[in-house]
Amino acid sequence: MLEAVHSIFNHPAARQVFLKLRYVLFLIFLVVLARYTEASRLLAGFLVSLFGQAIQTWSFASLVKNELFTPRGPYVLVRNPMYLGRFFLLLGLMYLLGNHYFTAAYAAVYYFYMVNRVQREEKRLVELLGAPYRDYRRRVNRFIPSISRLNDPGVWFFDWAVLRKNHGHWNFLAMLLFYGVLAVYVLYLR
Repeated sequence: MLEAVHSIFNHPAARQVFLKLRYVLFLIFLVVLARYTEASRLLAGFLVSLFGQAIQTWSFASLVKNELFTPRGPYVLVRNPMYLGRFFLLLGLMYLLGNHYFTAAYAAVYYFYMVNRVQREEKRLVELLGAPYRDYRRRVNRFIPSISRLNDPGVWFFDWAVLRKNHGHWNFLAMLLFYGVLAVYVLYLR
């Protein structure tokens, strides 16, 4: 059964369909959010999303994509911090719906998405970066941060120029703008 689910997430045609529909699906999700979000869940949802966005922003400020092997910042703690951050960012949005079944379904779908996407990505990175990346994979966990590595000085890396080059500041501002608009709608316009 699990193999069938993994094959769906790795099927090229299914991935292409999702890529074409992702913006439409996200817009539908935002409309549903606007309809069903209760004011009492706004702060908690925002804080969970903010946590995820902070991880993503730190990742954007640490990574020189496809050019340089840069195990610094959150990449010292975990190999895929951006996916981890995105999980929490979207988890905050799912919390706004107030439905535990949807939240559990989201966690399951995101798990399969993340595992399969990362496997494809890491295969490409081994080919691109070679032995240093293979060694990095042996030392650093894929998804669960190694708290014992917090004493590594590379953890505290954050470069504003790299953040801007990766457009991470726009992601952060978009998340704040979204929650601001949603809060105004839920609190004052509905």
